[in-house]
Amino acid sequence: MARPKSEDKRNAILAAAAEVVAEQGMSAPTSRIAKVAGVAEGTLFTYFDNKDALLNELYLVIKGELREVMMATYPQDASVRERAQYVWDKFVDWGVAQPQKRRAMAQLSVSDRLTDCVRETGMQSFADINAMIQASVASGALRDQPPAFVSAIMAALAETTMDFIAREPAEAERYRRAGFEAFWHAIAQP
Repeated sequence: MARPKSEDKRNAILAAAAEVVAEQGMSAPTSRIAKVAGVAEGTLFTYFDNKDALLNELYLVIKGELREVMMATYPQDASVRERAQYVWDKFVDWGVAQPQKRRAMAQLSVSDRLTDCVRETGMQSFADINAMIQASVASGALRDQPPAFVSAIMAALAETTMDFIAREPAEAERYRRAGFEAFWHAIAQP
């Protein structure tokens, strides 16, 4: 009789995958992921059918964590700028606090190993934000850009902001504000 799967082992494998993908990219070997997780390589495949299944699940787990951080107290009735600032601040705070997950997400986001279904599920996690973008475009508050493009602009500017905060933590607030201003001017109608 097979042993029941352990949620702790599954979580250890996902945490190790985030760490190793952040360090080595998408070509990170499963043997390294298993070693960092403290499990045998065969155990990894008890939890995930193959490496692609592991990477797709890692993407969804990180997106889910980010969604929880960003949406827990999302100010639904605030102005467009205040909501954009809120999302920006939460994303930057998360990325600074979780550098390995941030780097892993950057690798995963551009990978061809993610399925279209997983990408769509990841985007659906942020349906409230996408709806805000679409409504703000319709009202004329934001430039007419697809939500995915707005997200890509935000991610690129946030990455730069997070890198500067990591280098100069004493200037964190300055970089956070400057990054948001650049983002806001890129998406808001003049």
